[in-house]
Amino acid sequence: MWRAIIGILITLTLGIFGIPHVPHAQPPGKVYRVGYLNLGDGIDKAFREALPQLGYIEGQNLVLEGRFARGQSERLPALAAELVQLGVDVIVTITTPAALAAKDATTTIPIVMAGVRQPVESGLVASLAQPGGNVTGLDNTPGPGSGGKQLELLKEAVPTIARVAVFWDSTFQDFKGYEPYAQALGMTLLSVDVREIVVPEDFEAAFATVLQERAEALFVTAASPNSRHLQHIVDFATAHRLPTLFQDRRAVEMGGLMSYYLNWDDLRRRAAVYVAKILQGTKPTDLPVERSTRIELVINLKTAKAFGLTIPPTLLFWADEVIR
Repeated sequence: MWRAIIGILITLTLGIFGIPHVPHAQPPGKVYRVGYLNLGDGIDKAFREALPQLGYIEGQNLVLEGRFARGQSERLPALAAELVQLGVDVIVTITTPAALAAKDATTTIPIVMAGVRQPVESGLVASLAQPGGNVTGLDNTPGPGSGGKQLELLKEAVPTIARVAVFWDSTFQDFKGYEPYAQALGMTLLSVDVREIVVPEDFEAAFATVLQERAEALFVTAASPNSRHLQHIVDFATAHRLPTLFQDRRAVEMGGLMSYYLNWDDLRRRAAVYVAKILQGTKPTDLPVERSTRIELVINLKTAKAFGLTIPPTLLFWADEVIR
């Protein structure tokens, strides 16, 4: 009887002081294997750093198995098959092509999308609320009008801009969707399809098009070829003093002018949370797909000054971060 009373008192004490619920304990000595299938290169730092905070430490109870296509989407099916053959406990995918390859490779191993566009329309999940099957994770589909807002910010930063080269991937993106916004802003968009780009040298034809068409600025989407070669694009824009708007804040840290998009590091950290829940026993079908809505405006004021640009104070005020 006394033991029961003491147990009740301990429970009440924990509740009063707000001690968080301890996650389901893992079997002693259990080592989990997490596959990481990336159309690009490497395992994202933000994802890797989030795992220890969730109780999963490499070399102790976790092994990360990375497979990287390095921009060659045709390699993804074979790489996904390798992870399935290894018998990993979960597969994390970077980009929609990687998620589709993983889904084709297995119907039993849980798959966590660390950011994809239109997962329902792509056939990856049945719905965001009830994904069904073995796939769940994060949806990074831009909200309606986001492309227009990006062009509007570029125009506000540099009002004289009229001709903008758009670096996009025709496999998964819609160039025509940007055109009505551009027309309303008095802009002409120049299509630069980066679908076939694998190595930095492949950009030379794209850069030649930009110069031949007398583009006055670059709008660089989050297409995989762009994301893999951000520094190369930034260096070209800097050499020719071309204002840029990226869908990746890392480019602004490298010297690009602006970015306005989702926070990719935040997406990767959220993917780690999904992985932890699955390793703790939650089924993918019981984890709704999360639609990311955190959009950040980042401006590199040093780049603006180097280009002789004056960024309006109102734009600097609304920026989430200004690199000075």
